[in-house]
Amino acid sequence: MKNIYKKVACLLALGLTFASCDDYLSDVPKGAKSPETLADYEAFLRDEYNTRIDILGATHLLNDQFVTAATLTSNRLYNANYMWDENADRIALKVSDESTYYTTYSGISAFNLIIENALSTTKATEQEQRAVWAQAKIMRAMNFFYVTNFYADTYVASTAATKLSVPLITSANINAPSKQVTIQEMYDFILNDIKEALPYLPKVSQTALHPNLGAGYAFYSRVYLQMNNYTEALKYADLALAENNKLFDWVAFYEANKAIIDVPNSYTTAVSPMGYNNIENYVFRHGSSRSLGREPSIPVERAARFETGDARLKSRWKVRTVGADTYYYSILSGMYNFGGLTTVEVYLIKAECLARDNKISEALAVLNTVRKTRILPASYQDISTTDKATALNAIFRTKNNEYVQTLVPFADARRRNAEGTYPFSLSKVVGGVTYNLSSTSHMWTMPFPQGATQNPGNGTITQNVEK
Repeated sequence: MKNIYKKVACLLALGLTFASCDDYLSDVPKGAKSPETLADYEAFLRDEYNTRIDILGATHLLNDQFVTAATLTSNRLYNANYMWDENADRIALKVSDESTYYTTYSGISAFNLIIENALSTTKATEQEQRAVWAQAKIMRAMNFFYVTNFYADTYVASTAATKLSVPLITSANINAPSKQVTIQEMYDFILNDIKEALPYLPKVSQTALHPNLGAGYAFYSRVYLQMNNYTEALKYADLALAENNKLFDWVAFYEANKAIIDVPNSYTTAVSPMGYNNIENYVFRHGSSRSLGREPSIPVERAARFETGDARLKSRWKVRTVGADTYYYSILSGMYNFGGLTTVEVYLIKAECLARDNKISEALAVLNTVRKTRILPASYQDISTTDKATALNAIFRTKNNEYVQTLVPFADARRRNAEGTYPFSLSKVVGGVTYNLSSTSHMWTMPFPQGATQNPGNGTITQNVEK
């Protein structure tokens, strides 16, 4: 942990180098600039390295990302997650440092630096200082939410005060204490960061990478949903939608591009509409990559879980066979908001909260508002039911498909499994053999990499799962 903090402490976006010599380096390199102005620190929010969120183990476990047979043979950790091997010792297989852990904590270090220094910078008004400070608080809280919902058990009120989460580090100093706090302590910290940030978040942010007020409300709603606090989740969902309630029309996108999309055996790409300028964005954050390109392929079984006529599926992937592998191959190229916050998530949080409160018709009205922009007219029918379970399962299905290859389906599945009323499990047949992932499996919590537990910085790290 200390090594990654030192690395972050030595590099600044746009070629700047930190000046806190006592904390980081003995000298500022000749010709380097030490940060003094607000713009120097705000550069960290513009540095897209700090926006990345890599949750590869979760996408493998959900089978939301296709893994070739050759890779499964050569990579035992990938095979353990993808094939749901409960006998595999994933701790032993995580020998080297892992991108999920170090990428996320690298971002936390950068955001800590902003929070520690933004309010004392030069060449800025207090309002400008507060805005950058608040945006860093939201970004830090988001990173802690991601690692907590990857490496620790999901939030359960009755056990949150006794179960451990992840290291809580609130300073960019490489000598800062690293304490592995309880799940309750971590959620209290995240909620407090959001609360302190909200009054200073701008309604319109500088770029798509900077959280705005809508992002603050949306993230509040996400956190409260994960805590099963549907009243507060609904409250902040409504506030977020008051800031931005736009929906991208995937049906129109498909119609505009179907001349390319529908060509048999052609994998020519259309430009991804899921980038910086998508109208649904509250804040944009990359997934594992920050480079232009195709998104990962998905398994045939995963594609089958989309609704018939789903324009998102038809616009994003096309079935392909290469050697022994058949899968759905990406037909978009560009950027993808896999780690940020968008309006659709908030619509679907609102729908779930309404359904939980037995307001089924209101919940389905929200759900169908989203579906009309996703399902082709020839296949579209309103979902109509008075049954709570049926309504919730329709909401869950839409949300899982909407956020495939992000942390959202993984976090939702863990929440549902802990609750027990609407559990989520998976099953598939490969080579005539049936494989299952039960809702009670230990595999829903990812182990820390050995690189972190053996080099935990100024603290200790206890594994939250046995294997």
